[in-house]
Amino acid sequence: MIAALAGALDPAVFGGKAAALAAAADAGLPVPRGFAVSVDALAAVVAGDAAATAAAGEMAAPLGPVAVRSSAVGEDGARASFAGQYATVLAVRGAGAVLAALATVHASAAGAADYRRRLGLPAGRVAAVVQELVAPDVAGVLFTRDPMGGAGMVVEASWGLGEAVVSGLVTPDHWLLDRDGAVLQERPARKDVAIRPAVGGGTREEPVAAPWAGLPCLDAAALARLAELGRRCVAVFGAEQDVEWALAGGRLYLLQSRPLTAVA
Repeated sequence: MIAALAGALDPAVFGGKAAALAAAADAGLPVPRGFAVSVDALAAVVAGDAAATAAAGEMAAPLGPVAVRSSAVGEDGARASFAGQYATVLAVRGAGAVLAALATVHASAAGAADYRRRLGLPAGRVAAVVQELVAPDVAGVLFTRDPMGGAGMVVEASWGLGEAVVSGLVTPDHWLLDRDGAVLQERPARKDVAIRPAVGGGTREEPVAAPWAGLPCLDAAALARLAELGRRCVAVFGAEQDVEWALAGGRLYLLQSRPLTAVA
């Protein structure tokens, strides 16, 4: 089954990431538009099934450049996070490239199998999410509760796509906020590199010009908006969240929300 993201509410069919995004969109959170490819449909796409490949191409066409991400069944539960265990392909352009990216996501399930085995979990099945690519001015992560055990929220951010933060390419700016979004602690960093979409597809690293490299990439108003987004995610999912977000042209987007598994 290939369905608009808002209809991908069943994690057993579409995986945890897609189901969480569908629930967030249903609650009015700012989720980029897209669609989900079920476990069975992803396998059919990879096998070259004509109907499945045509459906995926038709759904992707109106979105322009997209991000293709895994959505594994059983990922990111209360017991463990699967962040980084499955593939993500960014700035994908054209139906052929989308199909290739879906095959990459499907193949990444084999690499995650060892991780699941070490945790004593059964073999996983993977679906996929395809979303309109947000080309952000700033992006990063938000922990709705400090993973080190404090009561506040933690924001980490850098210029460009959030992959610069989650991959460790840069040391991000770091803020500790209270539950209302007021800044309790600020630790700016020098961010000399940003990851941005490339014109022909894919991403590229580019230098950040002075003085921007050394300036905080968020102001107090943006941090307050992030805190509000975090509170809304907690309200929707009923637990503290690890949120990936992007800010583009003054608009805030929710890219992912999963349970926070590292609270001390």
